[in-house]
Amino acid sequence: MTTKQRAYLKSLAMNIEPIFQIGKSSMSPGLTQAISEALAARELIKISVLQNCADDPRELAEIIAERTRSEIVQVIGKKIVLYKEGKDEKKKIVLP
Repeated sequence: MTTKQRAYLKSLAMNIEPIFQIGKSSMSPGLTQAISEALAARELIKISVLQNCADDPRELAEIIAERTRSEIVQVIGKKIVLYKEGKDEKKKIVLP
């Protein structure tokens, strides 16, 4: 992913709300599966890491990206933005 593409995805992510929250139970196989399905449907998602989660958001982002074969767009504070290119041509985000 180029810097220009990452910047474009960051601008799109500013307007979306987090659709997942990671709490004290941290990562579970069910959460990984749900995130994978959401990425397939939306391509760009935002995840919120709650205060009671002891894990580092950057490490969580790397684990999730590896398990879902997605790319980390950004990690700011306790927010993670992930992108995975979708297969549906009608819903596809066109990167610059």
